[in-house]
Amino acid sequence: MTDSPPATAPLDVEMVLVPVDGSDESVTAVEYAVAIAEKYDAKVHAVYVVGQDVVRGIEEGVLDQAEVADDAQTFIEQVEDSVGGTEVPLNSSTAYGFSTHRKTQHPGSVILDTADDLEADFIVVPREPLTSDSGDVLAKAAEYVLLYASQPLLSV
Repeated sequence: MTDSPPATAPLDVEMVLVPVDGSDESVTAVEYAVAIAEKYDAKVHAVYVVGQDVVRGIEEGVLDQAEVADDAQTFIEQVEDSVGGTEVPLNSSTAYGFSTHRKTQHPGSVILDTADDLEADFIVVPREPLTSDSGDVLAKAAEYVLLYASQPLLSV
């Protein structure tokens, strides 16, 4: 008698989380997230992760929080337009990727916390080149998420 591999349960995906930061790579990640959501008849949630320089600027009063929120919303609307030909529901939120009060708050932890809060079944994370501008928030977060996510994950 030969041993057969154990049967695996089919993947059940109801919510796909995709972190974005305004970069071209994050737009690509949303496109992949929508494709996965179409396959599994799931929803997509895009979390706009605000970078360290912007968070500090807001806290120091150098940047206006409302303007930052408007910029994030404008980007999300552009993303929605780019995937508008699908039936996939796309929701969004914004989160500070850093905190001057919590040492453990960084983009990777924010992504995983958001995934847990939303009970996301799948994560699509943009894996930006390490040579990119330091303003790209998700460049270093991808590795953290790859290491610690409990959900299935696609890095693009």
